[in-house]
Amino acid sequence: QVQVVESGGGLVQAGGSLRLSCTVSGFTINNYRVGWFREAPGKEREFVAGVEWSDAYTYYGDSVKGRFTISRDNAKNLVVLQMNSLKPEDTAVYYCAATSGVGHIKSKVGYNYWGHGTLVTVSS
Repeated sequence: QVQVVESGGGLVQAGGSLRLSCTVSGFTINNYRVGWFREAPGKEREFVAGVEWSDAYTYYGDSVKGRFTISRDNAKNLVVLQMNSLKPEDTAVYYCAATSGVGHIKSKVGYNYWGHGTLVTVSS
């Protein structure tokens, strides 16, 4: 059974940090590119960060560059999103997704598997 599970969300004050984890089962993450997306109330789901098959190549949304870091540990079937210097506008449900395709990693279209999300709330 294929599962993508996010964890690590919670409530944090502005300027604080959170570490989100994405663990997968039912498939080998080595063969997948992984992205983090977020969806705030009333807004479209947007790209946050992505990592290619090897973490030599990473991508970030403009609003999180310099503050968030994505990394992967294929041996553990794990992808981590380290979020620093959090702002109230980072408040959203964060989703992890995996794709075996070669499309644009920043596009939510084409991702094979999605988690159910984890809520991040940043207070001012």
